[in-house]
Amino acid sequence: MPLIPEEPQIHESAQGPRPTPASGRTAPTPRPVPGPRPAAPPRPGRPGPLRPTPPAQRTPRDVAAAKPEPSAPAAPAAAPAAPQIQLIPASVEGALDAAEEAVDLLLDSGRAPGEVLVITTGEQHPWATHELSFGETSYWAQHDAKDDVFYADASAAGRAGARQVVVVALNGGSDEVAAATLPLALGRAGALLIVCGDPQRINSVLGAGV
Repeated sequence: MPLIPEEPQIHESAQGPRPTPASGRTAPTPRPVPGPRPAAPPRPGRPGPLRPTPPAQRTPRDVAAAKPEPSAPAAPAAAPAAPQIQLIPASVEGALDAAEEAVDLLLDSGRAPGEVLVITTGEQHPWATHELSFGETSYWAQHDAKDDVFYADASAAGRAGARQVVVVALNGGSDEVAAATLPLALGRAGALLIVCGDPQRINSVLGAGV
């Protein structure tokens, strides 16, 4: 009897034919490709490898942009504000009393006594006469201390320093003295100049601007 070849048995573990490499060895199972490895940390005591950094290429446009731009010129400082001018009409005989009332109002409004200077064009203020009796050194020491209202006549006004408020009493003296005293007092006043006197005389000496 002819022999009937037996049917080949298929094992469950078989997954189909596997390609056989030309070398006759079984192909290894492919593994996932790992990403780039980080550089190994330097060992203690040994610095890591130094890699030179190539110099950056600079174009002419980059060179032009790197140049510092000229700074804008500084704005000029603002000029100090001119002091206000207040005119109190008074006769020659009443100019000193008007100046005293003006000083009282200034102190009542909160002005410190050391901020006020009173200048007389005629007879000296009684306070100045009294203080000068102790000598000019003591008199001007009180001026420098700026602890109180200071009184000076027109001849000594040039030595007096600037104060926030200057009060001028036109209680006498010539027009030349008044013409020299009022601009000086305006230059000494930081915020306010008060002139006590005859308005017509003041306007004739300095003009209607005062």
